[in-house]
Amino acid sequence: MASLPFVTPSHAAPDDPIRIGLIGCGGRGTGAVLNALGAATRVNYPQAGYHTEDLAQAGPVQNRNIQVVALADVFPDRVAHCREQLRPLGLELPDERCFTGFEAYQKLLAVPELNYVILATPPHFRPRHLMAAIEAGKHVFMEKPAAVDGPGVRLVLAAGELAQQKGLGIVAGTQRRHQRGYQETIRRVQDGAIGEVLACRAYWNGGVIWVIERQAGWSDMEWQLRNWNYFTWLGGDHIVEQHVHNLDVINWVLGAHPLKAYGMGGRQARPNQTYGHIYDHFAVEFEYPKGVRLASQCRQMNGCEGRVEEGVTGTKGVSNCASWLRPQGGAAWRFREPEGNPYEREHQDLIASIRAGKPLNEAQAVAESTLAGIMGRESAYSGQSVDWEQALNSQHRWGPDRYEMGSLPFPEVAVPGQYKFS
Repeated sequence: MASLPFVTPSHAAPDDPIRIGLIGCGGRGTGAVLNALGAATRVNYPQAGYHTEDLAQAGPVQNRNIQVVALADVFPDRVAHCREQLRPLGLELPDERCFTGFEAYQKLLAVPELNYVILATPPHFRPRHLMAAIEAGKHVFMEKPAAVDGPGVRLVLAAGELAQQKGLGIVAGTQRRHQRGYQETIRRVQDGAIGEVLACRAYWNGGVIWVIERQAGWSDMEWQLRNWNYFTWLGGDHIVEQHVHNLDVINWVLGAHPLKAYGMGGRQARPNQTYGHIYDHFAVEFEYPKGVRLASQCRQMNGCEGRVEEGVTGTKGVSNCASWLRPQGGAAWRFREPEGNPYEREHQDLIASIRAGKPLNEAQAVAESTLAGIMGRESAYSGQSVDWEQALNSQHRWGPDRYEMGSLPFPEVAVPGQYKFS
């Protein structure tokens, strides 16, 4: 891999332009660009759908000190679709600023005026792309999770340290940290409103998410990249890719990461290969400092009771972490103020911190939440307890040695007692 120059950014004034480069032009990447544009223009649009016409009504975004200047993706069709989404906003990207292929990210990062990078590829690629962006002197918004294995987490932590040295910002797509309800509730919990936290719970129990059927002519690599949620090397399994939100909240509340994971899981509701080789349910007990335990569940099965939430029990009360507290013998409290769009708020916060000369750096927080998910996954896969140092120092790297379209067999479903974590 060619190295990029070590660049130190200059201080950004309050009215300096934000020049965005997007790496990963699928649905989440395109959505993240629209979130960033909405954040900068103070135009609100529905969280569930990204409507370019709502932004276009406010006028060309080039006049509001924010512009998308480059796109990169492995697949040309994804770049083309993203370009179409941006045209109604007056953003017409030239061909020479649209890059494709596995090394497209390097070409994008070499664009000199670009100063804000959005990373939205499958999580496997995120550590390498993050480090390259920081080395190139760019501020970064990266989707969660941060990685899929121990080596990736270590690279994210190193990138975070380098960003700190260079005065660069990193914000992650763990948007609950940018929701006022969570911020106000967790502040009160940490201030002792429910006493000392004794036990926690976290759930992401929902239905089956999107799946991409294999098309004629697609190689193994192409299909896995397009259907990336269902391959551990690309997405980390849903305990890492999706449940990371809930794990991040508990880490935030406790101000700590778990010390050990003891879990189980399996694959019952979607056994065919269209769904790759990941599990469809996990149940993990995480041990934190001071003996605090987290009971964690995540499930992707249709027709089952859904539950997506967190909660903590303290010596003097309980809280859902998101909007209310119920102290024993005291008045209950609930957050009732307007929340706003957290997918925009995370970009607002990063841009504001950059322009204030005090860039946010969430690399360590998202790396630790990601590693918590990895601990739970590896414990369930192997049937053995996994501790923090074991997961962090693991030498096992998920994924191929070379990135090229062609044959790429994927592993069998992990069988506890037979699968070994190293």
